[in-house]
Amino acid sequence: MTPNHPAQPMLRTAMSLLQAGRVPESIAAYEQILARWPGLADAWYNLGYQLRLVGRYEDALAAYQRALDNGISRPEEILANRSAIYSENLRRDDAAEAELRKALSLKRDYIPALLNLAGLRENSGDREEARMLYGKVLTLDPSHGAALARYAGTQKAWTPDDPLLPRLRTAAASARTAPADRASLLFALGQALDASGAFKEAFEAYAAANRESAKLASASGIAYDRAKMERLVDDLIAACPARRDAPPAGTAPKPIFICGMFRSGSTLAEQVLSAHPRVTAGGELEIVPTLALREVTPFPAALAHMSAEHCNRLAGQYLQAVRALFPGADLLTDKRPDNFLYIGLIKAMFPDARIVNTTRHPVDNALSVFFLHLGHQFSYGFDLLDTAHFYRQYRRLMDHWRRLYPDDIFDFDYDAFVQSPRAQTDALLRFCDLEWDDACLAFHANAGQVRTASAWQVREPLHSRSSGRWKNYAQQLAPLREALGDLLPDT
Repeated sequence: MTPNHPAQPMLRTAMSLLQAGRVPESIAAYEQILARWPGLADAWYNLGYQLRLVGRYEDALAAYQRALDNGISRPEEILANRSAIYSENLRRDDAAEAELRKALSLKRDYIPALLNLAGLRENSGDREEARMLYGKVLTLDPSHGAALARYAGTQKAWTPDDPLLPRLRTAAASARTAPADRASLLFALGQALDASGAFKEAFEAYAAANRESAKLASASGIAYDRAKMERLVDDLIAACPARRDAPPAGTAPKPIFICGMFRSGSTLAEQVLSAHPRVTAGGELEIVPTLALREVTPFPAALAHMSAEHCNRLAGQYLQAVRALFPGADLLTDKRPDNFLYIGLIKAMFPDARIVNTTRHPVDNALSVFFLHLGHQFSYGFDLLDTAHFYRQYRRLMDHWRRLYPDDIFDFDYDAFVQSPRAQTDALLRFCDLEWDDACLAFHANAGQVRTASAWQVREPLHSRSSGRWKNYAQQLAPLREALGDLLPDT
């Protein structure tokens, strides 16, 4: 487009609105521009980007397609963006893979498409193809830190003399490695050393990885604020002092909500349930947090004043969203560890909702969080004592919800499950009003798409290696045990 194109002034205004964070106004501006000049490929791209931000996913796909139809440069990037919408927002992984393969047909060495395709293959359990694709990226760019870390993550077994270990160490220590990639490499190194039994070195690698993550979070203005977390829990308790007993009308069927700390067994609980022929795994849905952000403002104070009509409307929006994602599903699991923050809202929408709270030994749980490469928004995980503080607040809030809803919350104990899977599965199914089905004990054999850090674990036969794992790090975890104190089990 030429500098003197008549759309230029309007395009500058639309871009200024976008840069100022005024997304709805920017969307309206781009729509007005494109109604007059529908051949502007870059404007279609910018519109598609913003439509995804506001949750208009089908419209975003259509806008991106118009950008392609109008000959936008670097079409492989648009196809990768369309793939992300299909996979992350619409749960249509077949369509997501098709878009990535189109991108690679245009540019066979397009690394973002190779990486994303490898991620899809990981989610589906195809370890060998994922490993091949990460290897292809490393052939194209041997210094690609993220690809090396993910490649290491697909390895089944490790020994102390594995040749990949020094490669991970060298890449992590390189001054040319980007800080985000350095963190990924150190987490991968920690995982490899832990698997090979080098526990002291593994802890050092994980500690270094978390220091890198903490620095990145701090640079982004995100750090764990203990006082802020305490205030949030105080506000949630104050906003929901009593249970709601009047069920909204017309909101069946009811989803099963799964919550708990990260790395407490929530993916396992979902896979056990979704092995049942009546249950579909919804995974980590964003619907409840989005409703809280947009429809319950200010959250959580507004919870105290929600009318029955408001609750009905939100329940309808929730069910409409899940039916669009999972048409024909009978019972659906909504598995987000942070659902525990939204139980007040969940019970307002669905007073007879079933809540599955996953638990495990607190020290094992905190250690597993420390060993997980969390995003910056979960910065409590970068420091063991911050994790202990967060864990205390989680327990405090769950104690409140249990006082309000003692019959509607089931604690799925990971440690008890690995010792006695049949008894724990039977109790879980009965809580969810489901009849027994032997398939629930063979959950690992039929795991579908899994988008969490447990993607490989839930495809393995049941084992107890993670139960009591903290004992390998007893010396390093002494301060954590002291911080958890009265929350530790007697045995």
